[in-house]
Amino acid sequence: MGRRLEPINLDSYQPLRETVCESIRDAIQKGILEPGERLMEVQLADELGISRTPVREAIRKLEQEGYVIMMPRRGTYVADVSVRDVKEIFEIRSALESLATGLAARRIEPEELEKLQELLLEVQKHAEKNDIEKIVEADVAFHGLIYQVSRNERLVGIINNLREQLARFRTRSMSYPGRLEKTLDEHNEMFEAIADGDVSAARDAAERHMESAEKTLLKALKKSKQ
Repeated sequence: MGRRLEPINLDSYQPLRETVCESIRDAIQKGILEPGERLMEVQLADELGISRTPVREAIRKLEQEGYVIMMPRRGTYVADVSVRDVKEIFEIRSALESLATGLAARRIEPEELEKLQELLLEVQKHAEKNDIEKIVEADVAFHGLIYQVSRNERLVGIINNLREQLARFRTRSMSYPGRLEKTLDEHNEMFEAIADGDVSAARDAAERHMESAEKTLLKALKKSKQ
């Protein structure tokens, strides 16, 4: 098997473990390292041009995030995701997204609302060019700002952990026929409710958004396995 990961930049400002973690996580999200594939510390270290220790530390963190599974006496594998996994994650995330969006409607400041609108327009701009990678980035930023203005750090931490567990499927889900248009509509509903300070409407809009996202992801996963 040839080299698939780029060597690590040892001049990076952040700790080596974090850089390694980002590199492996990115490879999983992009499908370079596929679900069910065994991860060999020696091979990864060789491709990244580093020692095994930071690779081992990065893999432990990725296990906590749900990207890999470490099986006693069998090794480490890229985690696959089941229908049950998706439903359980969205069941929790829907409740937390609803809470965060409701809090945002109550606590957002005028300049933050303006920034949220800018991100909304950014998603639409990239959608016109069908730039899925940029759409996903703007989508993540849009939701991230909502979490931030909820003013609840513990809530933000929990939601981000859940989001990371399905992050590698964002592009696949957003690329699914009809999903982008629905996302734009759902984002607009969330924004309008937050702008109006309507907590109940904001929570309902977030729940509908999560329900729609879950259905699309399940369809996309089913299609990929056919």
